[in-house]
Amino acid sequence: MERRALLVSPLSNCHAEIGRWLWCLEDVRRTLITKLTGISQSILDTKMGERQTIGSLLYHIALIEADWLYEEILCSEWDPEIRSLFPLEDRPEDGSLTHFEGQSLEEHFYRLNKVREVFLSHTSSMDLTDWRKPRVLEHYDVTPEWVVYHLIEHESHHRGQIFQLLRELLND
Repeated sequence: MERRALLVSPLSNCHAEIGRWLWCLEDVRRTLITKLTGISQSILDTKMGERQTIGSLLYHIALIEADWLYEEILCSEWDPEIRSLFPLEDRPEDGSLTHFEGQSLEEHFYRLNKVREVFLSHTSSMDLTDWRKPRVLEHYDVTPEWVVYHLIEHESHHRGQIFQLLRELLND
């Protein structure tokens, strides 16, 4: 077995502490993209029971990341280019995730990568004061630091669901 180095290496274009958090965010995405590369359209769009499709979960991951960026971190209107990547709302009235199918894996990867590119461009340029400055919103106060923690947790959770679905679909 090849010996590996398991280290957190901060992204180089920002404050080292912020870069460590952003590296962790990127690491979750890296494992997700690596595992999904090459899966078929059928696997991407297959719905098992009441669970979401892999495509629906990928759409949700990207949408939530964009939402936290614009609504909580930037407290601004969404960039029209990013908004155009999300033709459907996240949840219908019943509260479940929106069922999303028919887009290729490349289209899902493009959406995930574009949102992440914009997210990193905003967060990597922050200093520690802005990183830890609470955004005072109607129902809560939140810092960019906490948002990144939450997005790591959120994507890791859904990555686990996706990997479980993938195992089951590939074994059928």
